[in-house]
Amino acid sequence: MMLAKKLPAGGLSVAVDIGGTFTDLVAFDESKGRVFQAKSLTTPNELSQGVWDCLKKAGIALGDAENIVHGSTVAINIAIEEKGAKTALVVTKGTRDVYKIGRQNRPEAYNFSFKRPVPLASRANTFEVDERLSASGEVLKPLSTSEVEDIACAIRNSGAEAVAVCFLHSYVDPAHEIEAGKILRRMLPGVYVSLSHEIVREYREYERTSTTVMNAYIGPKTSEYVGRMQDRLGEDGFSGRFLIMQSSGGVMSPAQAKTLPVAMMESGPVGGVIAAAEVGRRLGIKDVIAFDMGGTTAKTSLIQGSAVSIAQGYHIGGYASGHPVMFPVVDIVEVGAGGGSIAWIDQVGALKLGPQSAGSDPGPISYCRGGTQPTVTDANVVLGRIGAKSFLGGEMPLDEAAARKGILERLCPSLGLSVTEVAHGILKIAIAKMALAVRGVSVQRGFDPRDFALVAMGGGGPPHVLAIARDLNIPKVIIPNLPAHFSALGMLMSDVRHDFVRTHYRPLADFDYAEIQAIFAELAATGGAALDEAGVELEARSVEYFMDLRYVGQEFHLQIPVTADEILHGNSVAIRERFNHVHEHRFDHAAPDEPLELINLRLTARGGRPKINFPKLAANATQAQTGSRPIYLDDPSRPVECPVYRRELLGPGMRLRGPCVIEEFGSTTVLFEGDLITIADTGEIIVEVARS
Repeated sequence: MMLAKKLPAGGLSVAVDIGGTFTDLVAFDESKGRVFQAKSLTTPNELSQGVWDCLKKAGIALGDAENIVHGSTVAINIAIEEKGAKTALVVTKGTRDVYKIGRQNRPEAYNFSFKRPVPLASRANTFEVDERLSASGEVLKPLSTSEVEDIACAIRNSGAEAVAVCFLHSYVDPAHEIEAGKILRRMLPGVYVSLSHEIVREYREYERTSTTVMNAYIGPKTSEYVGRMQDRLGEDGFSGRFLIMQSSGGVMSPAQAKTLPVAMMESGPVGGVIAAAEVGRRLGIKDVIAFDMGGTTAKTSLIQGSAVSIAQGYHIGGYASGHPVMFPVVDIVEVGAGGGSIAWIDQVGALKLGPQSAGSDPGPISYCRGGTQPTVTDANVVLGRIGAKSFLGGEMPLDEAAARKGILERLCPSLGLSVTEVAHGILKIAIAKMALAVRGVSVQRGFDPRDFALVAMGGGGPPHVLAIARDLNIPKVIIPNLPAHFSALGMLMSDVRHDFVRTHYRPLADFDYAEIQAIFAELAATGGAALDEAGVELEARSVEYFMDLRYVGQEFHLQIPVTADEILHGNSVAIRERFNHVHEHRFDHAAPDEPLELINLRLTARGGRPKINFPKLAANATQAQTGSRPIYLDDPSRPVECPVYRRELLGPGMRLRGPCVIEEFGSTTVLFEGDLITIADTGEIIVEVARS
């Protein structure tokens, strides 16, 4: 693999990922088989500036780029920071309080400080329309257009910048929503309008309303951001295809992103999961756990049989008191343990870590950008695990003395420990939190983590992954190429993807397969139009079918893949057997004689995109060791003199045994006593983890 900081002219595919601390860029020159990388600090006040900083560092002329894929935290930041648009909600008469009431479950039963999510559209800005459909789609009360016009006037007077419309049972027949949407868009020019059937045609009124309101709430600023990106790219000579990363692991057109900003809430971290599945598959390891540690958080996701796990809903702001969003997302468990996570002393004198983060501004103390609070990165620098002089390939040297002084003054007096002991304690807490996240996607879901390989990504992944693997007895770790840019790399490996759902409640015994075929055909046509918009060639398209099934009497369902042939021939036996198998695997029991019922039909339309293929490494006779330094590993009172290697100098088949460190641009792999690495033909570092 060839790496460089400057790109020659030629056809290029570029991916840019904006994280909480760093903005990462990866570019792939397909004609020459070369991969290029750049990294810059994220610019919170104007997120897009970090993108142009990376482009400048890489020497990329936008006129040479054929494709640009972009993942951003802009949508999720708007929601979490509650800086969205003033939003009005229009609902069916009698359902005004559905959004406010929500669900009556209390996830944290013994938390006396528990608070329910505050609605993003207030009750005062919720308007009722006297219309009604039955659950089967029958019109019980026609829509009054004059009433909608009166409501439009009231919304205008309220100063709302966005409107969400969610009528009862509109997932069955959206005719009333369509008509109301036309009126609102005509009478409220400049106001962002979200209609629930355009986002998710699925039952569960509260979740559907919450998703529609969230889309409207983040819509104006997110669509403005996407539009600015388009304009600035065009002004700088880009004339290729611009795509936006989705939470589901696919990419979409800017037009889709403006209509469905809720689809890009988690667009940053999912790229790394997609790439982890692809790298594992190419190495012949189909069961992997993706572990991503950035500057703000650490994230994990389980991949079985090279298939990325997709959840059909999640909560913005956490399950306990967050806003439910009923939209496909790569199934990720996240904890507040990143390189910038701040270490602090609580009221009883105990050492704590996060969830507060120093981010990129001011950043860790060692960044010398005004940070005053010790972080995980500072602890790593003090312990020698991250080379202060070689950070980011020497582009951004760190101040070890300042990091040491910060820990000494802020934490040591309260704990009565030395600087290295406190730094070691900070990392111990971080490792425990991150290991808990790995357990969350494995042990807590019935999987043994020892049956999986751990794929480390993010700038903070390789320095910590071996300690996590030892804690969980995971025998194998993979450090992929470009780990510090892995989410951006995954964006170049992601297909165009659009997910559609239609609630269609029927007992299995009463399935009308002709009716099901017709619904799937309609969803496929909608998916085809979306792929047209993204410029996907016909030969690159594919469709996947799913049914949400459950035993009669159950509250929740399982998503079961089905084939076109099973739908065509009405093969209920095969569908039932597959459901029983999945239920047995998930819950360790099945009830083959119990009747089944269908809840939803789902369709995924994909447009395949070329994947990066890393070339085989050439044999390298160059000395890979560049020196050594003392590093504190298991014993915080006694450092170990460890050899330091440059990753780009390691040849295929080379084997090294820890303790040692392997440095590369953007990250450092820390190996403990007995850890054994082998360099794969295509450059990946495969580690056999020593037993602790």
